[in-house]
Amino acid sequence: MLQDTAAIESKYQLFIERVAATKLVWALMSKTGWANSHSHDNEEVTVVPFWSERAYAKICARDDWRSYVPTEIPLAEFLESWCVGMAENETLAGINWDANMLGKEIDALQVALDILNRLSVINSAIAFKNYSSISEFIGEISESPE
Repeated sequence: MLQDTAAIESKYQLFIERVAATKLVWALMSKTGWANSHSHDNEEVTVVPFWSERAYAKICARDDWRSYVPTEIPLAEFLESWCVGMAENETLAGINWDANMLGKEIDALQVALDILNRLSVINSAIAFKNYSSISEFIGEISESPE
């Protein structure tokens, strides 16, 4: 299925800007765990979807995910635990998927890097557990082999 590349990129940029501003990321969770899917490009690759707004996540809580509820993840936790862990597991991030489950599928470290760079641009502070600064985190990600 063809996706509108410009719209998907626009939704991705909205995600980066919004989560940097609110310092929250949204995902869908149920009693059995977090919502995930297979990549549209490769059935063997797992994708975990994330949204910049609770309402966007709620739209996707239907069909197979009807028992899932939008759940917020603090941005520092998302960056340090989720993005780093997903990269280690070769799991992609699905960003601001729509009701048709279409959206950007991207390497989790690239998402982290884009958010960290946005935080730097808007001069927004964030407290990490494993990094002393945004620039240190950016340096670590930039050095890691992909």
